[in-house]
Amino acid sequence: MATEPHILVFDSGLGGLSVARTIRAQAPATRLSYAADTAGFPYGDWDEEDLRTHLVALIGRLIERARPDVVVIACNTASVVALAALRAAYPAMPFVGTVPAIKPAAMATASGTIGVLATPSTVRREYTRALIDTYASHRRVVLHGAEGLARLAEEKLLTGRVDGAKIAAEIAPVFVEEDGGRTDTLVLGCTHYPLIGKEIAAAAPWPVRLIDPSPAIARRALTIAATTTPAPDTPSSGLALLTREPDARLRALLAREGFGEVGVV
Repeated sequence: MATEPHILVFDSGLGGLSVARTIRAQAPATRLSYAADTAGFPYGDWDEEDLRTHLVALIGRLIERARPDVVVIACNTASVVALAALRAAYPAMPFVGTVPAIKPAAMATASGTIGVLATPSTVRREYTRALIDTYASHRRVVLHGAEGLARLAEEKLLTGRVDGAKIAAEIAPVFVEEDGGRTDTLVLGCTHYPLIGKEIAAAAPWPVRLIDPSPAIARRALTIAATTTPAPDTPSSGLALLTREPDARLRALLAREGFGEVGVV
């Protein structure tokens, strides 16, 4: 019988691997599975209601296949659009969501100016504006929807290479300097972005503090997992579930990340 909790990390693509890595670093014995909606990525162009319906059905299939004790929705867009619906549809399953880490950024800044780097979909959400109003109304917040940064992160994962000039162009709008103050704290508002955190820091026009959401997400997931009773006869750690057949390069990447068994749902 399993003695360690089983956590399923879900993302639209490969960005959730930043969260999976952090969970492993914080609690190596935790059983971990990963799921990516590789056929649906990216979520930015989806109609909101269509995406919600899609996610409720997809997460249901993933729960049935992986039988986790906790599900982490390691995607800002999926969390904002569907987390409430998922909790209503699967009330026995604990869910951990992801939102931009605006509160810690507002506390960390010395200059009073923070940048929020996110996908265009996250930037458009009223929820993001509400977080700013609640936690950073006393700060200057520069929001920027980066069109191609998530794909650059996936390129880095799959090829080991990424174009620094493209990263610099993607992040440039969040760096402002005015009235003696400049952006000194940058929220990585998509789980893809910590995967290229070093490259983002290198491309910044001046030193900046990066706020990575992964440690807080991992701590929350592990705290909840510790209160669960591990389900019997669940799959062993290392399962990856995708929504379309992966190519050899993606299989190799998942194996390197500790997910050697790959299935399609």
